[in-house]
Amino acid sequence: MAHDDREQVLDYPLSRPAALEPPTEWAELQQQCPIARVKLPSGDEALLLTRYEDVKQVLSNPRFTRNLHADDAAQITDSEGGLFNNEMSDAIPHDAEGHQRWRRMLTRWFTTKRMNALRPGIEAMAERLVDEMVKRGQPADLKADVGFPLPVGVICEMLGVPDSDRHRFSHWSDTMLNLTRYTGAEAKAAQEEFTEYMAVHIAAKRAEPGEDVLSALITASDSEDERMPDAALVATGQGLLVAGHETTSNMIGKIVAMLLIDRRRWEQLLADRSLTRSAVEEALRYDANLGFGMPRYIREEVEVACTMLPSGTTVMCDMSAANRDENAFAGAGDMNLTRSPNPHLAFGAGPHSCLGQALARTELQVVLDVLLRKLPTLDLAVPAEDLRRVEGLVVGGLTELPVRW
Repeated sequence: MAHDDREQVLDYPLSRPAALEPPTEWAELQQQCPIARVKLPSGDEALLLTRYEDVKQVLSNPRFTRNLHADDAAQITDSEGGLFNNEMSDAIPHDAEGHQRWRRMLTRWFTTKRMNALRPGIEAMAERLVDEMVKRGQPADLKADVGFPLPVGVICEMLGVPDSDRHRFSHWSDTMLNLTRYTGAEAKAAQEEFTEYMAVHIAAKRAEPGEDVLSALITASDSEDERMPDAALVATGQGLLVAGHETTSNMIGKIVAMLLIDRRRWEQLLADRSLTRSAVEEALRYDANLGFGMPRYIREEVEVACTMLPSGTTVMCDMSAANRDENAFAGAGDMNLTRSPNPHLAFGAGPHSCLGQALARTELQVVLDVLLRKLPTLDLAVPAEDLRRVEGLVVGGLTELPVRW
């Protein structure tokens, strides 16, 4: 990117030289062009933020909303359905008070105490999946054998749906995260199937509540004379599925790949297993392939990076880039497994930060722990340059992770 040409429009998402490598433009954008013009998959323009302070400011500011249906908001993708073009997301309250109430009801399900209670079950599931992978023989695809089934199994349990439906859930999740991979008709059909499935499931839970998050939301809202509409319950289920399954599935593959690409990192963890927690945080920060980033719509004029942004502006917050900002993290381009503190933005920031981050952290720590313990000789089964990125979805990840041991 020529640094004297601020007016050029970059295609977004930015291309990457390799699966886990950052785009070459990040450093220059942060130094020379903190607010860059980008063209989204729909063809609409938005403004891209890559500096840590700017991204954190926008994500934390309630004046920047997730309302992308405003007439002058940029469309993310042309495809109907999908995460950014569906009516479901509007079923969850956007206004500060309504959103906080909705979050409070859900937060009870994601406390540290509840995560600690879930941990033994997650550990047992991870051990079973690793044992089954070993039994099938090597080389194996760690993403397909462990990364995919673990988080979707946990989320099915939390939603109170049978584990046998997990492949349907995975397909729906993929399709809802569509940018360019699926047609509008496919995305719309998946949305309708999921909504229909959840409507039947919610009716069953109203009739006979169980020990799951949807039952808890139904009974809590009913008892507070403030019944949560079915549309909001479906949207909540969708949010938990998409956020709780796909992102963690991909992160399991990426975290193991990052540690094995430079095997000294894996050896460091084998030598000191107490570093698992900080290693997970550093992998979340270091991940250059988090995904699409967070779009935000500005309802009123506001100043960002010494520039007045007019109302009606759509801003893309690139958390991956922000996490690699040298002004926020010393040695940002190095993976330091002992880094502390580590205030990365992988889960966002402010009132819309990821609700399920405690669950994601628990799953990542448990899987890493189980792999270190059961497969200390784990290694990549292909050269690092042969690893391939997931394309055309909102989330970033690897298509597969071939390993041997």
